[in-house]
Amino acid sequence: MSKTTSNEKQAIEIARFAFDWINDYVPVLKTNSPHTVRAYQTSINLYVSYLEDKGITDKTFNATCFSVSRLNDWQLWLKQERDCGNRTCNNRMAAMKCFLKYLGTRNAAYKVFYLDAAASIKRLREPKSQVQGMTKDAVKAVLSIPDPATRIGLRDITVMSLEYGTATRIDEVLSLKIKNIKLCVDKPYATILGKGSKIRTAYLMTKLVDTLQKYIKVFHGAKPEPDDYLFYSSWHGQKSKLSQEAIRKRLKIYAPKAHEKCGDVPLNLHSHQWRHAKACHWLEDGLNIVEISKLLGHESIETTMIYQDITTEQQMRALATLEDEATSTIPKKWKSEKNKGLSELFGFLKSNK
Repeated sequence: MSKTTSNEKQAIEIARFAFDWINDYVPVLKTNSPHTVRAYQTSINLYVSYLEDKGITDKTFNATCFSVSRLNDWQLWLKQERDCGNRTCNNRMAAMKCFLKYLGTRNAAYKVFYLDAAASIKRLREPKSQVQGMTKDAVKAVLSIPDPATRIGLRDITVMSLEYGTATRIDEVLSLKIKNIKLCVDKPYATILGKGSKIRTAYLMTKLVDTLQKYIKVFHGAKPEPDDYLFYSSWHGQKSKLSQEAIRKRLKIYAPKAHEKCGDVPLNLHSHQWRHAKACHWLEDGLNIVEISKLLGHESIETTMIYQDITTEQQMRALATLEDEATSTIPKKWKSEKNKGLSELFGFLKSNK
């Protein structure tokens, strides 16, 4: 019987750590987003594919495969072989750094690889993408298209109104459950679970409350189940979370019709534009920029400035509102192929959970 080489022992150890990282550490301690977990797993899988492409096998793999030179070459491979843009490359590299940091906590001998990567590998310059804004007239035009007399129309109006009225992200809206909505109180509100598991309160205006009450009565009845998703799709009698794709398809239908009524409506309308539009409209109405930042769930004013793509003149006006006591007050696969060699080793990542 052949003895296991030091390389093979190291490869098995790292593969097991990778399994623990993607199946236990990331979903439990790092994020509760399945999208983020999937993105991290994809990054590891792509790195394994890169190593195999460079001739690395389960017999020759070891920790030195995470050297700075290897990681930099991987970025080139992503751009040239996978046609990835700088933003995608940055996201993949961020995932790898996260893994290397975890690796160092499991075995101190590997800590140097994270330290080297963190110090030497900088983010690639990303093209600045600007979200196309929507005027208040455009918002009204889109909301006038769905027929509230139909179930699907009422649902879509409620989703869009909630997105715009609270400036929440689409996944935050679709993740809401009945128990997260409090309508029969002095100040109706929704409890939003945002990025990084941060919780914030979004207060609801009277018209939005009326829309939500009508929607809940139609879709959930007189005695809604607290743990049911507010917006759901039915499958074999089960109420599952409504997908973002379902909403995207509806917006694709509404946008051209609304554009005929108001030329300010973007033909490529997407959900994030509701959040962006509300933030800009708050600013136009003179709302304190600090309050806008809190309402959006941003950690800093700088993030809000970048997010809104605010001009220098707008920045001066926005910051001036900090001194304005009259400001309005608002409550606060890896593609599936037969595994061979290194891929088979890192098949540990494919959990049956």
